[in-house]
Parts: sequence; C-alpha cells; structure tokens
Amino acid sequence: MPDMATPVRPQRSSSRPAEILDAAAVLFADRGFHGVSIEDIGRAVGISGPGLYRHFPGKESVLARMLLGVSERLVTGGRERVDAAAAPDAALDALIRGHIEFALSEPALITVHDRELGNVPETDRRKVRRLQRSYVEQWVGVLAQLSPELPAATLRSATHATFGLLNSTPHSARAVDRDAMGRMLHGMAHGALSSVVTG
Repeated sequence: MPDMATPVRPQRSSSRPAEILDAAAVLFADRGFHGVSIEDIGRAVGISGPGLYRHFPGKESVLARMLLGVSERLVTGGRERVDAAAAPDAALDALIRGHIEFALSEPALITVHDRELGNVPETDRRKVRRLQRSYVEQWVGVLAQLSPELPAATLRSATHATFGLLNSTPHSARAVDRDAMGRMLHGMAHGALSSVVTG
C-alpha cells in the first residue's frame, strides 16, 4: 500500500475557478448549498461576490461544475488505471487505491455529492449520473473478468456497496491517522469484494 500520509490533490490547474470550486466544496459540505451565498464563496477566495460572476454565472453553476469535475476525474483516472494494469486483479487493486486516494483527499466533495446533487440543474445532473454509471461499469468490467459466472447485477451491487464503505471518510476518517485509514480501507474493500468474486 502506498504511503497515504500526503494528501493527493485533484488534477486541476491553480486557476481562480479551481480555487472557487475548492472553497465552495468546503462551504457546501459544512453549511449546505442553501446556507451558502455567492458572497460567502467570494469572501473565501478573497474576491467580491459580484466578482465571482466573472467565473461562474451563479451558485448552481458552481455546484454543477464541481460535481461534473469530480465525476470526470474519477472516470478518467479509473480508465487510466485499468488500461495500465497487467491483469484483472491488478486493475481491481488500482481502482481501489485510486478511490481511496480520492476519498481521503476530498471528503467535502463526497458530502456535497450525497446531499446536493438534487440542486444541480437537470441537464448537468443527467451528465453526472451518466459519468457515475460509467465509473461503476469500469469496476463491474474488472470484477467480471475475475468472476465471469456472476451476473452483472450482482457485481454492480457489490461495487455500490464498496463505494459506500470507501466514501465513509467524511465520518470515519476524522479520528484516525491518514495512512492507517488508507490501509484499513484498502483491506476492507479487498475483503468485501473478494467475498463476492471468490464465493
């Protein structure tokens, strides 16, 4: 297991829109989408509320860009890990490690997604859901190679259950050393999925 003591930041540029998204994620997670104003977000990054409109047309667009961005990063990262793996078991391990890195680095985004996806405009919400399904199917495809006799529905359910475990970090990781939490999640995810694919 790689050292997870150092946070793994998302692959974004150091642009002002990225700073706004990072600050908004923390605020939305802490106070809820409706409890945060444009002025609050602007203040968090040192600009006026109206100045934020130079980067985003409104608060809903900030939320939409945030959740689309994280979904796109998970899909792209998952694809790269699977493509680089020499065998299905290595691909599964790479997917687990990648998701743990995300879950430990960005718990605020997990909280915002769980609570606030319904506040994303419908067109963008459908895009997020489509990206999420694509990410799930990456895991299902790898699991199907390891246990081709199992129905896809079973593998899909196992994947969602594993995400529930890994995405517990907003609650489960607060009092535990980051590296220790990473090892714990790694072992638990492997154990949960192994119990399915090995019967």
